[in-house]
Amino acid sequence: MTFTAAVAGASGYGGGELLRLLAAHPEIEVRTVTAHSQAGQRLREVHPHLASYGDMQLAPTSAETLAEHDIVFLALPHGASAEIIKQLDDSALIVDAGADFRLEREQDWRDYYPGPWAGTFTYGMPELPLASGGKQRRQLRDARRIAVPGCNATAVSLALAPAIAERLVDPEDLTAVLAVGPSGAGKKASVAMLGSELLGNAVPYNGYGSHRHIPEIKQNLRRASDVDSTLAFTPVLVPMARGILATCSARLAPGVDLDRIRAAYEAAYADETFIELLDEGAYPRTSDVVGSNRVAIGFGIDERAGRLIVISAIDNLVKGTAGAAIQSTNIALGLPEQLALPVNGVAP
Repeated sequence: MTFTAAVAGASGYGGGELLRLLAAHPEIEVRTVTAHSQAGQRLREVHPHLASYGDMQLAPTSAETLAEHDIVFLALPHGASAEIIKQLDDSALIVDAGADFRLEREQDWRDYYPGPWAGTFTYGMPELPLASGGKQRRQLRDARRIAVPGCNATAVSLALAPAIAERLVDPEDLTAVLAVGPSGAGKKASVAMLGSELLGNAVPYNGYGSHRHIPEIKQNLRRASDVDSTLAFTPVLVPMARGILATCSARLAPGVDLDRIRAAYEAAYADETFIELLDEGAYPRTSDVVGSNRVAIGFGIDERAGRLIVISAIDNLVKGTAGAAIQSTNIALGLPEQLALPVNGVAP
């Protein structure tokens, strides 16, 4: 069976990456692409690399345009998805790559986002361990509304969840510093930054506890452990087009050594196709995962500081956005989870 799909927000980085991956999906046919200010243009005028879509034209983003598809992928600015979803038929599988439906606590939304809280969809991070047993994957089976995780939240949550879940570190003493490619900020923002202050520079942003992915990460760690956590989180824009390198640390619980850490991470992720645990002493690199749906994780112990260091690398546009959307969609539709998702990165 072939499922029909529409991609809203197709002119942005996330929408473009969704289309690149969906072009190789044997069970999903993209019939409609939409945009806002670039509606009316040919898709290839905006994304010249998407040659297989030929002369497909960007339509205006409206409920009428998105109707009558089996799947609707939304890659829209925060706040836009909630409004348009109200007008869509309940029969479609809706996969939202924005933040509108990620948070399960209204107060978390009010603390970090403008506008009203819209509620919660099934969270699209299949590999996330759950305190109740199993993985978030089981929640996605037959889901009809999916919230795709934030890219920074993916890198940090998957890096720290096994240690938090097994009580190997102090959940009240967590830090994460991320080197982030500007494509994670969206197309308009990244073009402006690349053209001015970012080249030859590193620029912190949304620091001092203000980044919107903080409550999402804490929510994920709570799901993994039933324990609340405290996180100091600082993202830094660096001059690479795409990718995230997250360096996370936590104070070790008494008596925990590297063997226990390794055992916890292998128990959590050894069977996961898209999570790679590196050998002892190895460091993840963003260049190794660019273009792939893979998370590379390395870890070690700073004995003098008494801290666990976990470093993860992802492609923010694949595992951080479009790949997570397609992986979750495959599960919800009962398709093989790996369909159209690359494990290999792109050679430099």
